[in-house]
Amino acid sequence: MIKRSILFLIAGFYCTTGLLAQENTAYQKPPQSMINLLEAPVSPDIRISSDGEWMLLLEMSGLPTINELSQPEFRLAGLRIDPLTNGPSRSSFYTGIKLKSVSTGGESVFAGLPAELKLTDISWSPDESKIAFTNTSQNGIELWVADLKSLEAKRLGKDHINKTYGKSFIWAPNGKTILAQFVDLNRTALTEPKLTPPGPVIQENTGKSTPSPTYQDLLKNPYDEMVFDHFLTSQLKLVNIEGESSNFLQPQIIRSMEYSPDGEYILLANINHPYSYTVPIGLFPFTTAVYDEKGKLVKKLFDAPLAENIPAGFDGVPKGPRGFGWRADKGATLYWVEALDNGNPAQQATIRDVVYTLAAPFNQNALKLADCYFRFHSIAWGDDKLAIITERWWKTRAERRIFIKPGNESFRVNLFDRYYEDAYSDPGVLVTRKNEYNRDVLLTEFNAIKRLSDPDNVNIFSISDGASPEGDRPLILKFNIKTKIRDTIFHSAAPYFERPIFFNNGKFIINSREATDTVKNYYRVNLSDSVYAQITNFSNPYPELNGVQKKQLSYTRLDGIKLGATLYLPADFKTGDAPLPVLMWAYPREFKTTEAAGQVKGSPYTFSILSSGSPVYWVTRGYAVLDNADMPVVGESNKDPNDTFIEQIRYNAEAAINHLVKMGVADRKRIAIGGHSYGAFMTANLLAQTDLFAAGIARSGAYNRSLTPFGFQAEERTFWQAPAVYNKMSPFSYADKIKTPLLLIHGLADNNTGTFPMQSERLYTALKGHGAITRLVLLPSESHAYRAKESIMHMMWEMDNWLEKYVKNK
Repeated sequence: MIKRSILFLIAGFYCTTGLLAQENTAYQKPPQSMINLLEAPVSPDIRISSDGEWMLLLEMSGLPTINELSQPEFRLAGLRIDPLTNGPSRSSFYTGIKLKSVSTGGESVFAGLPAELKLTDISWSPDESKIAFTNTSQNGIELWVADLKSLEAKRLGKDHINKTYGKSFIWAPNGKTILAQFVDLNRTALTEPKLTPPGPVIQENTGKSTPSPTYQDLLKNPYDEMVFDHFLTSQLKLVNIEGESSNFLQPQIIRSMEYSPDGEYILLANINHPYSYTVPIGLFPFTTAVYDEKGKLVKKLFDAPLAENIPAGFDGVPKGPRGFGWRADKGATLYWVEALDNGNPAQQATIRDVVYTLAAPFNQNALKLADCYFRFHSIAWGDDKLAIITERWWKTRAERRIFIKPGNESFRVNLFDRYYEDAYSDPGVLVTRKNEYNRDVLLTEFNAIKRLSDPDNVNIFSISDGASPEGDRPLILKFNIKTKIRDTIFHSAAPYFERPIFFNNGKFIINSREATDTVKNYYRVNLSDSVYAQITNFSNPYPELNGVQKKQLSYTRLDGIKLGATLYLPADFKTGDAPLPVLMWAYPREFKTTEAAGQVKGSPYTFSILSSGSPVYWVTRGYAVLDNADMPVVGESNKDPNDTFIEQIRYNAEAAINHLVKMGVADRKRIAIGGHSYGAFMTANLLAQTDLFAAGIARSGAYNRSLTPFGFQAEERTFWQAPAVYNKMSPFSYADKIKTPLLLIHGLADNNTGTFPMQSERLYTALKGHGAITRLVLLPSESHAYRAKESIMHMMWEMDNWLEKYVKNK
């Protein structure tokens, strides 16, 4: 039991902040038209069984209250922990679950579920006859299982799950046992922190180069370490479906766990000391080892050290083995990756990574599977004659998908050699099937007899967004790895947007289907005659938006790069009407080529689902809303995009404004710009460097780049390598130039790297000191994305008042 005094202490500690001179006000509400949209019920999430026969319908919880969001939490090593449940704070849950037959459409409910559901971690059993999940109650997190045949659900045992870090549980391949992390009942009770410090907190560096981003919620002192151990230490247990359990190994902090496909072994990684005060838990030391199913150590694989000195750059990786996993097509064969360039992308090397394998009983030398000329990204297993490795290199955005033959390290054929920012050339996600171990392996098509003499004549399949000059048109692609001949099995076509979500090279597929004015539903599509059988019948959550005009725009900026955006117009707006006030919303993105920057993004045929942070609400207030306005920043060849960041975002903004004015939609003097996070940073820069806008709204941004000195967003250079770029890109440096009204909003509990609340506080102070029109709104208990209903409605109220005062009624 955790003492109330400790909870009170942490609640008080984490709710304090350096508030500036204040206007105290209660939470406010925006106009009712916006509240109706915010509170509209959303369609359920779905999960589909691997054979396409069953669908789970999962009801999502609504927005939490500020009281729920403000409950005590510990912020430790990059984690936020609910001390009452021993799980993550700020979680989202499913509050209802139904089982639906895809073929008949019939729906069933499970008996035995608790009256109040807070479901997470839903997992099919290996044979998909059952599902396991966790349910969060007031006293802790419970492990449950539901049978798809009997439709009965039950809790397994009485102990509580430890869900603070890593997977909370995994199924054993036999489908009869679950390996789960439980709260250690014998852990030492928490003690209150001593008010008198035992001594100074000291960190020391002995000459090593250890650059790191500006992480938040880190450990700060020995007391934090003690609390960290208390909550993260788990007792692993084997639990059968009757609820009987037995301990597995000694209590420890689990980083990851995975059964071998044959169920004979368990690959386990656990966190070790020493902990760090400068990096989060994902970079703490850990040991990876293999145990048998009874808990006997079979082989210790690697002790990974504290990763504080990973080489700089997005392609920097730790030295030594990394990424241990099991071959999906073998009973018990490990694979992992090792860097040959010391993990340093700045070091010249022909081969960057090597992939190795080691088969049970793990007492032989490892075998080299393949070399990677770029950084290893992922692998899709097929069989002894087929696997596909994806390798990438950030600096050039290069990507290769390579056909290899396990056991023949010299065989290497490039299937797709492309740049991954080029959406038009993306072959998509490779389609998999369940093998004899119930693991995902490549879905293939071949003649078994002919393959004996022609082993490479095999078809594989992928599902792609189908990006094109007409917008996204998702498709199913069949690709022959020998001839490289492509065949399109399905292709979404206007006026619908259809996305395949199930395909097994059988007689039917399952698609989601939507249109501009039709909410997404799911269909079973017969491939032979294209007959559609509707599976779900979700209704339009936004009848208030009926008639709102949605248009996909295309326009060109000054240097010839093509841009796009989605325009929303009020239902009663007609060509020839007086121009409207405009809210433009954007988020910058870096590119290495003008071709990729100018590609059409998204689809004109999707149904708009409004997130709580969407600008589209303001179409109900008489504004034209330009959403997702393209904001590319291009740095071709050896040039860095950020060297001309300011110039390029100006080109983008000017092009959008000119196009809206030419259309007769916008009043040039009544246009606001806004964005969240990097979009907020963009907003402040546009106000500092241009006079294009009537007002700005910047939510949860970073404005002083000297406070993110080891890189930010896609910037790899440090402050000391490119001081002029950092300074020029920092709107804080030009606060004296910002004369346009700027609304700053920030969550006081922002845990995003680089966007401390101090960023908004300091910019506000600078603006105020120079007589700018500005307002700072700090939302208690809110993180980088705002979640509490009261916070979101107040955010809307602030934005609406700002737009009405400085834009619409200017």
